Amino acid sequence: DIIVGLDVGTTKIACIIGEITDQGELDVVGLGAHPSQGIRKGVVVNIKKTVESIICAVGIAELMAGIEVDSVNVGIAGGHIEAFNRQGVVAVKNKVISQVDIKRAIDAAAVQAITMDRENIHIIPQEYIIDDFDGIITPLGMSGNRLEAKVHVVNAAAASVKNIETCIRQSGLIVKNIVLEQLASSRAVLSNDEKELGVAMIDIGGGTSDLGIFFQGAVKHTSVLGIGGNHITNDIAIGICAPTSVAEKIKINFGCALTSLVKYDESIEVPSTGDHPGRKIQKNTLCEIIEPRVVELFTLIKDDIVRSGYGGLLTAGIVLTGGSSLMEGMVQAAEKIFHLPVRLGTPKRIGGLVDIVKSPRFSTTVGLLLYEMAKTTANEKKRSFSGTNIFNKVLNRMNEWVKEFF
Repeated sequence: DIIVGLDVGTTKIACIIGEITDQGELDVVGLGAHPSQGIRKGVVVNIKKTVESIICAVGIAELMAGIEVDSVNVGIAGGHIEAFNRQGVVAVKNKVISQVDIKRAIDAAAVQAITMDRENIHIIPQEYIIDDFDGIITPLGMSGNRLEAKVHVVNAAAASVKNIETCIRQSGLIVKNIVLEQLASSRAVLSNDEKELGVAMIDIGGGTSDLGIFFQGAVKHTSVLGIGGNHITNDIAIGICAPTSVAEKIKINFGCALTSLVKYDESIEVPSTGDHPGRKIQKNTLCEIIEPRVVELFTLIKDDIVRSGYGGLLTAGIVLTGGSSLMEGMVQAAEKIFHLPVRLGTPKRIGGLVDIVKSPRFSTTVGLLLYEMAKTTANEKKRSFSGTNIFNKVLNRMNEWVKEFF
């Protein structure tokens, strides 16, 4: 009943421990976060420092929950992630579609998108086509001659995946699932209605920004952009001639993505560094540094959405999440670029320590818990369904024996 999510991010390592209640709900019982010191743009660049950060984050969560954990669900991101929509076609055996036929169709689609140096992370069915009838969600047991599966395939550089697994293992933990971060975040912040109508979710992290497009209840497009909150911090550091640590604090406390939202005479204090005295700068000067980078980020994402072919189907608009989405003016800046309704996404469908995790900063980590919970529920249903089938088969066979005997 205990599940653990571990977000191995560029800025922070976050660990959340959840407990499934007797009512089938998820309660958060522990949270730990620690600065990430061995990750760059979602990729491990220093195993030793990454392991130290993971141990600290997990240890804090264990202390809060009073539970010792041994396995985790890990989020993955980075520029090495690639995603494709593929189709696979197979002939149906016995004219009635079985689970084996479905697996063959999915495998036929997935095999087209993999090379020797890459590893499939997700193979997600979007819909099925039986003969000439499309839009089928569950083809099991239906009749037909030809089964076609449309799937969304996500793969990653095998070396990067291996490095993450090595860090987890050296931290004394077992990797239960590796989940694409925007798929995890979507479980925490998007409603089923939004996924059905058409929505784009943008998870703005420290090193990368992750895009996920959902339509008719299925994931249609995912991508990773190598620009995040750290780029804004670096721009501020250069613009005001301050260390990165100081620039990060100024961004968090005073940053604004739209200059028009700031009063002209408003000023902020830049802390002293070394032998240099502290000084004041105009807040609109700070925003003039931030706004061009935010506009660049949203423009690149908009171009990606247009290339995906789903730009005209986002009836539910845009949902922003991730730590950098908390900056003042981000929602308004996104509305100016996308010309769509935009809202801030925070984790939902959780209980327990809601107050400390109900923030866009923890969308991915909460989503990892919900992903594992949904997967466990689906496996239990499969086992139950399989058990029922076996029982029916045995019962039918016994009836045949009785008829033959008498």
